[in-house]
Amino acid sequence: MARSKSILTEARQIERAVVLINLGARLQVLESETDLSYERLLRLYKEVSGKSPSKGQLPFSTDWFMTWQPNIHASLFLNIHEYLNKTSELEEIDTVIKAYQLYLEQTASQGLEPMLSVTRAWRLVKFVDNGMLTMTKCNKCGGHYVSHPHEIAKHYVCGLCNPPARAGKGRQTGALQLPSASSTRQLAAATTEAD
Repeated sequence: MARSKSILTEARQIERAVVLINLGARLQVLESETDLSYERLLRLYKEVSGKSPSKGQLPFSTDWFMTWQPNIHASLFLNIHEYLNKTSELEEIDTVIKAYQLYLEQTASQGLEPMLSVTRAWRLVKFVDNGMLTMTKCNKCGGHYVSHPHEIAKHYVCGLCNPPARAGKGRQTGALQLPSASSTRQLAAATTEAD
């Protein structure tokens, strides 16, 4: 992004950074998506969150998005993101923010703990934009799910239609449970609403 001296542009970037901080974004996301200096972002982060930002590298592997529960959460987020991309004229980072807020609303309405952080959601969009991940339609339910770009779409079946053997058997609070076919259909319907 080019440096801009506009007060309004700077105010918008500060507002965007505050929203991202409140959603739990890592400092690297803020650096990438705003023109604010590292020092200003660091001060802003400490002021808004009351603590120093997390250190360390951002998630860089696509593997996390392919495991059972993370794939379902990532697919829900990405379907919302794709829908917003088609229907609204927002800047890319604003689309990510809005899609993530809607993802949080959806998981809360289903009584689920969100598995996707805003940093992972941002990274997911980057992976899709760079062709490292894509969306593939399930042949059973018709929902679109995050998959590797070389997945054979003709035979693709999602993790909700064909869960792994131990999927949904744990007792972890807020985790996906597979007690009935109706709850599976509800989650699958949520991923197809964006079409």
